[in-house]
Order: sequence, then C-alpha cells, then structure tokens
Amino acid sequence: MKIIVTGSLGNISRPLTQQLTGAGHQVTVISSNPEKQSDVEALGATAAIGSLEDTAFIEKTFTGADAVYCMTPPNYVTAETPVQYYSRIADTYAQAIRHAGVQRVVYLSSFGAPLTSGTGIILGSHHGEAILDAIPGLTLTHIRPGSFYTNLYHFTDMIRHTGKIALNYGGDDLVPWVSAQDIAGAVAEELVRTGEAPKTRYVSSDERTCNEVAAVLGKAIGRPGLQWQVIPATAVREQLDARGVPAVTAAALVELYDSIHSGVLLEDYRQHPPASMGKVKMEVFAREFAAVFAKSN
Repeated sequence: MKIIVTGSLGNISRPLTQQLTGAGHQVTVISSNPEKQSDVEALGATAAIGSLEDTAFIEKTFTGADAVYCMTPPNYVTAETPVQYYSRIADTYAQAIRHAGVQRVVYLSSFGAPLTSGTGIILGSHHGEAILDAIPGLTLTHIRPGSFYTNLYHFTDMIRHTGKIALNYGGDDLVPWVSAQDIAGAVAEELVRTGEAPKTRYVSSDERTCNEVAAVLGKAIGRPGLQWQVIPATAVREQLDARGVPAVTAAALVELYDSIHSGVLLEDYRQHPPASMGKVKMEVFAREFAAVFAKSN
C-alpha cells in the first residue's frame, strides 16, 4: 500500500513509519523540517518536505495514496484557541483529501473528543473530527488515545523543586495512560485494515489513578514518597501565567484538567473501552521517566 504519514518523525510517527516500512508498505512522511529528510530515508520511507498549512502541497502529496494518517502537531505557543488551531489544520486536510480523492484516513484525536464544551485543548479534536466527518464517501477512523505517558515529563521540574506533583486534578482521579508505541500500533492496524473500519477506536496502555502514577514514578526515581496533590484551578493558572504560558493555552489546560478531575472526560471512554490494552505499562514507562529525570538534574 501507498501510505502517507504526517507528524514528521515524532513520538508516534517514527514507530508508525518503522512498522509500515517493515511490513513492505510504500510510505511517505510529511515534515516541515528539511533536516529530517535523511532520517526519514534511513527508515525506508520517502520524505515530503513542506507545511501542513500549504493545501496545494498536501493535496499533491496525498494524491495516489491508499491511506493517510492525519495528526495535528502540538502548538502550545499559538495565540489561537485550540478550536481555531485544530480546525484550521483539519480544514487543510479536508480540502486535500477531497481534491486528491483519498478514500481511507486515520485521524489522531483524543479521549474526550465527543464532548462539545469544557475540555480545553481537547475541544480542538472535537472540531477536527467534525470537519473530517463531513467529507462524503470517506472511510474514516478516529483514534482516541488516553493521556500520553510523555505528558508526565512536564512534571520533572515540579518534582525536583517541590517534591510533588500538584495540579487541579490528581489524587484518586483515574486516567487512561498510553504509550506512543501502542498508539502507533493501533494506527498501523487501521491503515492497512481490509475489513469494515471502526468509526472510532480508543487506545490505552494502562489505567491508573494519579496516586498510583506518583507511587510508580517515585519508586523509579528514588523518591518513594512522591505524591500527586489536587490544588485549586486558580493556583494552577497562576503557575502557568508565571511561566509565560500564553493565556489561551493556560486557560485550555486548566479547563482540561478540571474535566479530568470531574470525570466527565472519561464518560465516553468508559462506554466504549479499548478491546484490549496496549503492551507498555506504567512500570515500563517509569524506567524511561527515571532516565529523563536523571539527565535533567
């Protein structure tokens, strides 16, 4: 199959590309960074260098593809709201898909995407799904992963300087956590699926409360008493503002964390859980976390 992978060689797209080329598929990886070309080619794929905001480039790259993996690169420094940013990228994809005649698309969305408000950054995924859903005749699967393990890296400085994790969610709040490797595996399965494709697919590697996560990470880094405390949203917003996080991003993050703490973000996930859990459990990721934590010392 001829398959297009977006996301350059990020946490998901790199292992996805490796899996697909290893299975003999003809893969083109879209990247905005010319320096990635040799790395892409080293994986047995073709590099298409250009911007996701260039509709003509995306359309040309998509033309002739049997399947396309579409994702929206994270952008925490934009002045746009998540809805504006995700919708703009999804609009570009939609135009290119229509004009190029693509028939099969796998879109990276998120758990919580069915909700129409109150989810912060994830509201962007909701609108991205809706834009692609409007394309007639398209066989489309939305991949809805849980919270990425790699999000936990953002807490290394907090742990080092305060000895704890403190956000407006935590404690006994249950969160589905997921490895990029397991997401890549699910995306690969859907891209090459020959039977009827699911409209949505949740992906999770492990389900743990925040207290359990703190215990596992604390043990791995030699801080067995590590705690994950719940603090007021106003305090979290003040911390984000002090760090210079753009106002729209800070507001979206606080709202997202509130939706985790209330449990609303998990409602649809609980109704449509993954058929099976991924392979990479929290204890496995904790070893990677410990290595990163040590290097940041």
